[in-house]
Amino acid sequence: MSFLKRFPPPAEGVRQQQPDTEAVLGGRGLGTGTLYIAESRLSWLDKSGLGFSLDYPTISLHAVSRDLNAYPWEHLYVMVNAKFEEEEPKETPMAEGEEEEDSDDDDEPIAEFRFVPSDKSALEAMFSAMCECQALHPDPEDEDSDNDYEGEEYDVEAHDGMEVDTAQVVAGQFEDAEVDH
Repeated sequence: MSFLKRFPPPAEGVRQQQPDTEAVLGGRGLGTGTLYIAESRLSWLDKSGLGFSLDYPTISLHAVSRDLNAYPWEHLYVMVNAKFEEEEPKETPMAEGEEEEDSDDDDEPIAEFRFVPSDKSALEAMFSAMCECQALHPDPEDEDSDNDYEGEEYDVEAHDGMEVDTAQVVAGQFEDAEVDH
């Protein structure tokens, strides 16, 4: 793939370094390498030093995916507002008199990366590191990220007989909860 480049691994601000992590772009495996979750960007490099970097402002979503129906292995899912794959032309011949419909060219391109670590227990640490680093790069166009409440607690009130539990949530508190579907 043409977007893969040679560059040195990040040296500063690395919050999580995860070796033996497979990178997958749009369902196509890129190989196994090391994922670097650094304060400046997210980078992946294979053993030969070939890889890619993603700037946090281009990352629109990241999550831990454990749904084995959606993908066969648990992974860190990252959605990026950029195009990395080379598109195949999707032109179809138009019949005579047929008008061209409005296309979705105005929509931002989207790429889906999946990072599959060989050590599945590292997924939570990978996700936490991504959250911390993403918070260092708020979206200037996002009205919700004005940081109006930075360092302050939200004031939670009960309405219409609703009870609100204001107790602190402890990490791992709900891990053994059973889910009814």
